[in-house]
Amino acid sequence: VQLQASGGGLVQAGGSLRLSCAASRRIYTSNVVGWFRQAPGKEREFVARIGWGGTRTSLGDSVQGRFTISRDGTQNTVYLQMNTLRPEDTAVYLCALGSDWSADTRDYRYWGQGTQVTVSS
Repeated sequence: VQLQASGGGLVQAGGSLRLSCAASRRIYTSNVVGWFRQAPGKEREFVARIGWGGTRTSLGDSVQGRFTISRDGTQNTVYLQMNTLRPEDTAVYLCALGSDWSADTRDYRYWGQGTQVTVSS
């Protein structure tokens, strides 16, 4: 399966962006789609995940209350709505597909190419 992330860009602090992650094939109810981010010189960080079989979602501590994750089953697409963006949110955002309810990058087998998000102060 291929994952295509899009929607990144340059935004001022306090602004919003919506990222999309489109899968090239059907996502199964056993799958989990996660968003991660990686800033220069830092480790890849868990941002959010969603279980495809229901409404289960989870957010990383640093984005709680600001980001939301959702999905469109008919389009095999996952969205990451990012509000009240901060300069420290600047990173490459990557989506990934796995089968475990996990925030660990090692549990995700398929990865998209990433989309750059830059938040200016």
